[in-house]
Amino acid sequence: MSFTVHIVDDEESLRDSLGFLFASRGIATRTWAAGADLLAEWPLADCGCLILDVRMEGMSGPQLLDALQARPEGLVPPVIFLTGHADVPLAVQSLKAGAFDFVEKPFNDNHIVDIALSAIAAHEGRLAEAQAREAVAARRASLSAREAEVMALMLEGLMNKQIAERLGIAMRTVEVHRSRVLAKMGARNIADLARMT
Repeated sequence: MSFTVHIVDDEESLRDSLGFLFASRGIATRTWAAGADLLAEWPLADCGCLILDVRMEGMSGPQLLDALQARPEGLVPPVIFLTGHADVPLAVQSLKAGAFDFVEKPFNDNHIVDIALSAIAAHEGRLAEAQAREAVAARRASLSAREAEVMALMLEGLMNKQIAERLGIAMRTVEVHRSRVLAKMGARNIADLARMT
């Protein structure tokens, strides 16, 4: 998927210059004059990262980040704050609140592009991890109640004979359930199963 850098700043000249900068590097952008405008269209499937001015009229950058994090849609793309020198303490607070990075104005063109590309790469990694977790959860949900019991005991390190005794079933039945658990979970062995759960 091709991601877009979304820029939120109340200064039109800065939005335009950042849009031009990223476009000159072949990176798609979309600009917003206010955080409320972006929130009105959220979630944005193409959003690879957000570049937010810390100080804007109406909703500030940190307030926009808070609003996005409070939304039920889940994963918020990385946020890069643009800040003037006097706003560094606020930017540091924002980093602690989950921002990816902050860049002081005036900024170096290459530096902000590099940070945005790093943010997009980080976002792609987080999306892949989230998709992997969802896939494991879906596979786990496909297990029967007995298979789930057997899997839990497998993960405790019990051998087939011990599982059979604990559940009061034949060892051959445990072997069948164990095989089904591994197949349904997409694991080659117990080590694979342990890594994914």
